[in-house]
Amino acid sequence: MLDGLDPEQREVATALRGPVCVLAGAGTGKTRAITHRIAYGVRAGILQPSSVLAVTFTNRAAGEMRGRLRQLGAAGVQARTFHSAALRQLQYFWPKAIGGSLPRLVDRKIQLVADAAAACRIRLERGELRDVTAEIEWSKVTQTVPADYALAAAKAGREAPRDPAEIAQLYAAYEDLKRGRSVIDFEDVLLLTVAVLQDRHDVAEQVRAQYQHFVVDEYQDVSPLQQRLLELWLGDRDDLCVVGDASQTIYSFTGATPDHLLDFRSRHPGATVVKLVRDYRSTPQVVHLANGLLSQASGRAADHRLELVSQRPAGPEPVYTEYADEPAEAEGAARRIRELVDAGVPAAEIAVLFRTNSQSETYEQALADAGVPYQLRGAERFFDRPEVRKAVSSLRAAARFGGNDSLLDDVVDLPSQVRAVLSGEGWTTQPPAGSGAVRERWESLAALVGLAQDFAAAAAGATLSDLVTELDERAGAQHAPTVQGVTLASLHSAKGLEWDVVFLVGVAEGMMPITYAKTDEQIEEERRLLYVGVTRARERLHLSWALARSPGGRASRRPSRFLKGLRPGSGAATGRTAAGGPGGVERGVGSGGAVAAAVPRRTQRTPARCRVCGRTLTDAGELKLMRCEDCPSDMDEGVYERLREWRALQAERSGQPAFCVFTDKTLMAIAESVPEGERELARIPGVGARKLNRYGADVLAICAGQDGVGLDDDD
Repeated sequence: MLDGLDPEQREVATALRGPVCVLAGAGTGKTRAITHRIAYGVRAGILQPSSVLAVTFTNRAAGEMRGRLRQLGAAGVQARTFHSAALRQLQYFWPKAIGGSLPRLVDRKIQLVADAAAACRIRLERGELRDVTAEIEWSKVTQTVPADYALAAAKAGREAPRDPAEIAQLYAAYEDLKRGRSVIDFEDVLLLTVAVLQDRHDVAEQVRAQYQHFVVDEYQDVSPLQQRLLELWLGDRDDLCVVGDASQTIYSFTGATPDHLLDFRSRHPGATVVKLVRDYRSTPQVVHLANGLLSQASGRAADHRLELVSQRPAGPEPVYTEYADEPAEAEGAARRIRELVDAGVPAAEIAVLFRTNSQSETYEQALADAGVPYQLRGAERFFDRPEVRKAVSSLRAAARFGGNDSLLDDVVDLPSQVRAVLSGEGWTTQPPAGSGAVRERWESLAALVGLAQDFAAAAAGATLSDLVTELDERAGAQHAPTVQGVTLASLHSAKGLEWDVVFLVGVAEGMMPITYAKTDEQIEEERRLLYVGVTRARERLHLSWALARSPGGRASRRPSRFLKGLRPGSGAATGRTAAGGPGGVERGVGSGGAVAAAVPRRTQRTPARCRVCGRTLTDAGELKLMRCEDCPSDMDEGVYERLREWRALQAERSGQPAFCVFTDKTLMAIAESVPEGERELARIPGVGARKLNRYGADVLAICAGQDGVGLDDDD
């Protein structure tokens, strides 16, 4: 179990008792370390497989962990997501703790939110519907009830997509609708499990008797609700191993926080802390850029960053390319990808990563024009595809009645059986020419063939029935195999994945960092997001940006500030040494010892104060104005009235209430500051990226004193 582990990974694998914190940089083999840790404990007789619960954040990661544990001889260990583990417990204990059957779980809450909006007579655009749904999810994972939403959002510095009072109203109506229809959502699964474990000590003791040892991966991403559930699972015990990297915290908008990871030693003074910094994924050139990005970071996560040390041979330097416009950037990336594929690089080992999903369409078209197959991560689920469902049905039938199938007469090994069955579904040894639906179907079947080969290699003697069981488990967990095509993905959805070649596109101001990232904390999370993108690359890394959005447009864009001092010709880097220090092990010294004393305390957020009288502000409307309601206003009355007239016209045209364009408070804030440019306008609460793009030009023209703004010739 310990052969092939480096010294720090071996420390992880052998630290089987007491609290353990693993600070693991990108590409340092954390999954290998923790799966070997569990398997070592099982093989040594220290851990019973059924008493171990390993939790992570994605079905794919949980599926990968289960597969590795099975190969290491530790089958029987539960490896699940937080939601999956909680749902399993809730289904089991509901009849005993509550009575009756568990309410139906809704897969997607957005339709319920739309129904709640209709009940409140509030009209939401598609983008607003998605944003309000996200606000409800954030509220629930931070354990915020509707009545407290406005204050909680203000304290957290969230930029609400609608007036906070409206969101609170929608949130309350959404909860009422769920109760009326006897359904629950994914956040309810955690909330209800927490409630049952808190209220029913007999149930809590039964769960704790089942699970004595816990491993939590990606611990920097836990929400307050998930942390509470973990504490209830643990009780008064401390057999806990957490693994994470504060520099990869990129989901704070969902309620995730690295504080639980960073405060681990203060909560567990006797903890063993192991730092993994040997990077086995990326070349020294890629690692150098990744370290350089974080060396310029600030904030608490940056104070605990890890300096990675590449363990791979040297590779090519990252390539930086500037394009005239976005279509040219997409065509340039597609052209280079075509050259790589022609040179023998598998398409599945190439990824194009972007900041927002809206950027994907341009690259889909460019790759299709170049004749390069691609897959869009986050699109239709693999096991929901019609050709995959039909193929699995054929494999299931062959497993049951294969003796009567002439296709299987001359084949013995599992991969050959799968190829024979899927040949009847359209799979061939050579892919069809071009792209489109025929190619996509072939790619899906080829992925099943590849999965069968991997499964047979990992499980000697595996039968077709064993493979069908594996496919059913993967379908339940949505653990899809690799499809042969270039991956198009947002930076957020690329977390946990890696490729030989990565194209980071749109690395320009306004996109990286994104326009609506205004506070220091938001800017630093954007930097960490780019860091995650960089560390997805094993060998080759291409970074690019466009000076204009469309051909012939004004070339006003600039490369991202995050690249300053790192790309050639952008000045000298001004970084700092990693405070996290080199890899190694720190032993806990017991309660009140030196290690606990050395952990920095969490700094408090500076309260917002009235710019007139200096009083602390908590009301959402006052926070928007940055002054008390009754303090004197320096608003330009003329600008305010013209903004109101313009807003009324926009509302009439769109057929929605005036406050859906901008609330009164936002108009007042604009009239008080009278912004001269987009950057100043974007800083005003209530002016998000969508409204800036839609209304920014009109608002700035009004502020500049121009007449006739917002009127067409026909008007």
